[in-house]
Amino acid sequence: MTTTTGTPGDASAGTGILRYTAFSGDPAGGNPAGVVLDASGLDAARMLAIAAEVGYSETAFVTATEGRTLTVRYFSPKAEVSFCGHVTLATAVALAERIGAGELLFRTPAGEVPVTVTADGEGPPRATMTSVTPYVEDIAPDRLTEALAALDWPVADLDPAFRPRIAYAGARHLVLAAATRARLADLAYDFDRLEALMTGLDLTTVQLLWRESESVFHVRDPFPVGGVVEDPATGAAALALGAYLREERLVEPPATLTLHQGDDLGRPGVLTVTVPPGEAAPIRVTGTAVPISA
Repeated sequence: MTTTTGTPGDASAGTGILRYTAFSGDPAGGNPAGVVLDASGLDAARMLAIAAEVGYSETAFVTATEGRTLTVRYFSPKAEVSFCGHVTLATAVALAERIGAGELLFRTPAGEVPVTVTADGEGPPRATMTSVTPYVEDIAPDRLTEALAALDWPVADLDPAFRPRIAYAGARHLVLAAATRARLADLAYDFDRLEALMTGLDLTTVQLLWRESESVFHVRDPFPVGGVVEDPATGAAALALGAYLREERLVEPPATLTLHQGDDLGRPGVLTVTVPPGEAAPIRVTGTAVPISA
């Protein structure tokens, strides 16, 4: 991923772009996010151009603020997305550092997302976001076959305990479980082929996972529809995974799960997912965020 600082003539010139990493207390870990706390004067074309120039998987644009309620839009380098977890977390921490920790409400294209930021002065701030109402649905057999072909994953490499399904908690993600950690680590996919499939299914990422233990998972998220090969830490997919695991009865709620992501990219991050009981109860994800240099 690349970053730019904004020079005269650039799309970002004159725009206050903050850079944070989410789901890590180390600037070299987690998922980098662009944050524009005052985007009230920007149209969609300018936001997209800035997101492409910043070069991170997503940049958040706060288009209106009413007290501790924010109206937010999200852009990848390639397109607008309905919701992004890691940049929501980064935006919440960035704002809390300026106005104080506490409760925030994000009005997003996917719906309202409450976020709580806590800070004790002994470590980086932590934020917990609560999803919109989640759901899980089946994927057609021919679409699953195409997904596996694009990933170059034989059916035999899947964990049979995890049915491939599409899960949503603000954005749609295809959930596929690898039978081994080695299978998850070996990710070399057909970018254009997977992008075409995901576009047709309105998917944001493919949530690839391997279960280490009852409550510990390793995950990876190809993101070709956003113009990014892989997302280093994916809050929206973590929320969707919590809904999927509950729906499939692969965890017993209430459950607290630890997701490790970014290790295979050299940007390790940790996402904590809270899964409450109740078929449609919102899922929560918690993590830290810290500033990074441009």
